[in-house]
Amino acid sequence: MITPKEHFHGSDLEKIEAVYGIKKEDITSFSANVNPLGVSPLLRSTLASHIDAITSYPDREYTSLRECIAAYTGTDASQVIVGNGSTELISLFIQIEHPKKAMILGPTYSEYEREISLGGGTTLYYPLREKDDFVLDVDDFTAHLNESIDLLVLCNPNNPTSSCINRTDMRRILDICKQYDIFVMVDETYVEFADNMDEITAVPLTHYYNNIIILRGTSKFFAAPGLRLGYAISGNQDLIKSINTRKNPWTINSLAVIAGELMFTDEEYIQQTKSLISSERARIYEIFKNHPDFKPYKPSGNFMLLKILREDITSADLFDKAIRKNMMIRDCSTFPFLDNKYIRFCFMMPEMNDKLIDCLLSK
Repeated sequence: MITPKEHFHGSDLEKIEAVYGIKKEDITSFSANVNPLGVSPLLRSTLASHIDAITSYPDREYTSLRECIAAYTGTDASQVIVGNGSTELISLFIQIEHPKKAMILGPTYSEYEREISLGGGTTLYYPLREKDDFVLDVDDFTAHLNESIDLLVLCNPNNPTSSCINRTDMRRILDICKQYDIFVMVDETYVEFADNMDEITAVPLTHYYNNIIILRGTSKFFAAPGLRLGYAISGNQDLIKSINTRKNPWTINSLAVIAGELMFTDEEYIQQTKSLISSERARIYEIFKNHPDFKPYKPSGNFMLLKILREDITSADLFDKAIRKNMMIRDCSTFPFLDNKYIRFCFMMPEMNDKLIDCLLSK
């Protein structure tokens, strides 16, 4: 078995190519968590016929794009900020809030801690517990909040656990955070994949709370990571003004604006995606739920976390086994609070899912 010198991100296909000698074009990435339908046919044809848009600057205020996002999310355009991917907005928000001490639910995406550290802040993790199937114990969690914390970061649904916090519990968290003057950043990158999205998304709460900002993007659900189109929603107009003042003009190009305005109104593609992920998520969860070698954690996103129950197999073993069959999964041993007994994979088209299942379950 090749032992990689580093763990691979879902976008690290060039590194995989170098280590394993497999052409990146031949790899199916179950690690990137991207919609398996790819770019919608409507978007593909529309962009091709609007290439002349790059000869003009986009609207500096991105008014039409923000109105499309507002209609899609059920909010007001005045509460929407757009950016060059959600990572730009995370960075700008951290720079403005400049948190000295942040709390993050872990295990989760590492970029939050990195941005906080770059801003000179420190990070405290609250661990989601395996004994609770990585579902947040809201009572215990809120008991750990105090006035020394000035920022709380929540990924909802969470990556890599695929667990979620419903809006009723989010309101309880926001109420406690309000008492301690804690701002809450919620990353909803995967919420559109959830069957119960309307019970999870915190967007409606932005009308009542000014201590919350919600981040989303088009990389995962709309299969457009290279487009670099992200957005944030907040009812805090002072924060929105500060971000817009600090943000560089025209960070979103003209083609991305056209794509965004189309994406959020492409109902056929949106419904096809939700239907595909919903059926595959339920089917695959049941398969692993009934297998003695694995413990799956009930997923809300378009990916699932698995615990390996066999003592003679590690996450690196399964990564190696899958990649040799041109399928890339995520070895989760580098996530906080996880070890070499956890893997994560996203849901692809049914036939590819079947190939991965056969690979993982074969002796």
